[in-house]
Amino acid sequence: MRQSQLMTTTTVFALAITTAALAADPPLATVGKKTITRAEVEKQAATELQELEQQRYDAMRQGLDSLIAQALIEQEAASLNIKPEQLIQREVLAKTPPPTDAEIQQVYEENKGQLGGASLDSVKDRIVEFLQAQKSEQRRAVYLDELKKKYKTTIALKPPKIEVGKGTTPLRGKKDAPVTIVMFSDYECPFCKRSEATVDLVMNNYKDKVQLYYRDYPLPFHPSARPASSAAHCANAQGKFWEYHAKLMASTDLSKDSLQKLAGDTGLDKAKFDECIAKGTYDKDVEADIAAGEAVGIDGTPVFFINGRRLSGAQPYEKFKEIIDEELVVN
Repeated sequence: MRQSQLMTTTTVFALAITTAALAADPPLATVGKKTITRAEVEKQAATELQELEQQRYDAMRQGLDSLIAQALIEQEAASLNIKPEQLIQREVLAKTPPPTDAEIQQVYEENKGQLGGASLDSVKDRIVEFLQAQKSEQRRAVYLDELKKKYKTTIALKPPKIEVGKGTTPLRGKKDAPVTIVMFSDYECPFCKRSEATVDLVMNNYKDKVQLYYRDYPLPFHPSARPASSAAHCANAQGKFWEYHAKLMASTDLSKDSLQKLAGDTGLDKAKFDECIAKGTYDKDVEADIAAGEAVGIDGTPVFFINGRRLSGAQPYEKFKEIIDEELVVN
């Protein structure tokens, strides 16, 4: 009798757990005997959902920044007993320097190909208007930063963040740096190669404030990328990952012979390197990086996670700077 009661209790408990699990992750569809849950759909559409979440944050942040600027201008204008428009005229427009001839010439030269052969004189007014607006916006940003120091401004809106591991390659930078960048990249990807100069600029400018980790994400249509990734791990085994990494990114030839030549140029022990490649010693580490990338919805390279904030593609330095500076304020 007691055993029967125990079995009944166990069955009820199991059913309760199953019911709770279904309630927490309700099915979104059924196909015959197959049940498709919300978690499965979210994993399948991870990249698109992350992009939508980022777009929502960007829109919210843009609206918030606009309201903050309005509040700062209104409070400062009230303290000076003038209208907001007068304050803008005095502190922004009046303090915006006019474009120089050199700046006008530079913009003309940089865009000459898109101007259909138009002379400088015929487009000068448009260039001046463009530069004036650009300089006014720069002055406005500086002035708002000054006002934020006077009128304490706090922002509670938080950007979306994704937890990613650091992988097995060594860090570049200082271990206790407040900003961590995890880079998923591909040695055969032209956009990844282009990003290297930007990454170097970030590391040189921020020095001990940023630590960088590299994770492999060789794309399936880049046949040389995966062997190059394994080779980089073999170089890491000899303590020269970043030196070899730089040579891989700079090379247009990632054939087996080239990987061996680059190893020699890096000063690696050839016998140990060749043995490491032949045995596929670190293939599992590359696979682990790929799985980690897939888990967070990566479908192209490069992708950077700056303290968990996703930045995709070969972005300019200014994009990195914007996120890093915000994270340094928070941390």
